[in-house]
Amino acid sequence: MTVQSYVDAFSAFAANHGSKPAWLLPVRRAAIERFRESGFPTTRDEDWHFTSVAPIANADFVSLAGGGGDVRAADLDAFAFGQTGWTQMVFVNGRYAPELSSPGTLPRGVEVQSLADALRDDAPMVREQLTSLAALGHGAFVALNTAFFVDGAFVHIPPDTMVEYPIHLLFVTDADAASGVSHPRNLIVAGRNAQATIVESYVAVGDPMYFSNPVTEVAVAENAHITHLRVQRESERAFHVGTTQAHQAAHSRYTSFSFATGAALSRMNIYTVLAQPGAEVTLNGLYMAGGSQHLDHQTRIEHVAPNCTSHEVYKGVLDGAAHAVFNGKVYVHPEAQKTDGKQTNNNLLLSPDAHVDTKPQLEIFADDVKCTHGATVGQLDEMALFYLRSRGLALDEAKTLLTYAFAADVVQRIDDLTVRAGLEALARERFVGAMPASVG
Repeated sequence: MTVQSYVDAFSAFAANHGSKPAWLLPVRRAAIERFRESGFPTTRDEDWHFTSVAPIANADFVSLAGGGGDVRAADLDAFAFGQTGWTQMVFVNGRYAPELSSPGTLPRGVEVQSLADALRDDAPMVREQLTSLAALGHGAFVALNTAFFVDGAFVHIPPDTMVEYPIHLLFVTDADAASGVSHPRNLIVAGRNAQATIVESYVAVGDPMYFSNPVTEVAVAENAHITHLRVQRESERAFHVGTTQAHQAAHSRYTSFSFATGAALSRMNIYTVLAQPGAEVTLNGLYMAGGSQHLDHQTRIEHVAPNCTSHEVYKGVLDGAAHAVFNGKVYVHPEAQKTDGKQTNNNLLLSPDAHVDTKPQLEIFADDVKCTHGATVGQLDEMALFYLRSRGLALDEAKTLLTYAFAADVVQRIDDLTVRAGLEALARERFVGAMPASVG
């Protein structure tokens, strides 16, 4: 769809989906106007220099606002981390599927519901928080999502509440969504002293071609701790542009992990604002691509207040003619004295045709800080291969072990053992199959 096609489609959408609640309609209108003015980004834009969205901009996608699909419970087994007791919200082709979802056991006061229901009820917290964090200034795709979103998840962890088990938001696309576009919108609000783990997964049943454009807003109150694990396992014919925007109060902790292996073209924007003193953020991730896949990760950590800490480690494993992009920005405001920030990006190339563009970036306007960054791009260590072969491993086994060790190093930073084990298994299988018995 062209920019004008989206603008033209908005009038019909607003009449059918966007008029209620009344406070949201002006926000939607402002969003589509922003999108009309900006259009899709191009490689002339600095933040999109290495990623062309022409395949998205030139495709004739059909809105999936009506949902549908033919996903069965058995289809979800491969994506549920082997858990049946978790609270799991399932969305099929962009719409909540209660018959496939599991309520789990949650502490009193915890709200987990579809955003469509929360909007229908005009929940006060949704009215207060929704669209306030991921604002229109975050770019064309956020504006497009704001104009057209219909459903998603609303999660509220009240003050002084700890949720023991992860809450899983599972977005599934199937063959019925071929050539379709969905704009999931999620809102996660953690009250003072709250603790929870949220797993947000985007997966496919089959291999359809479609476009996912999700946006997730995360509000982390004073002394709260949210762990947010994001899994992108879309169809390898799909397109995925996702944005996460977090906002952190005093002494809060936000721990993010991004795991990406799917989509023909994927872009993940992860932003956080350390708005009050003592806040801490950890952004880690692993991306693995092969064939002609293109995976782009953009992160921005904005230190606004003093005495805040940020840690970031992203790793990539690329094979075939895959292309990865990493651009990590740490921005330190003049008031953010005593900032402690560390950022690392490491990439492993398994093929001479694979390549990566990496740009760790510091912008510091305070004079009393400790900030470091670095990036590496390389191949498997020949000396390590020689050593392993001298210990009796075949060449393929040695490559398997070293590749797995490189990827597992960052996955092992995940605290939840169940999610960690599941993603380790996916990392192992993505390029190297089952681990040899001699090294498993």
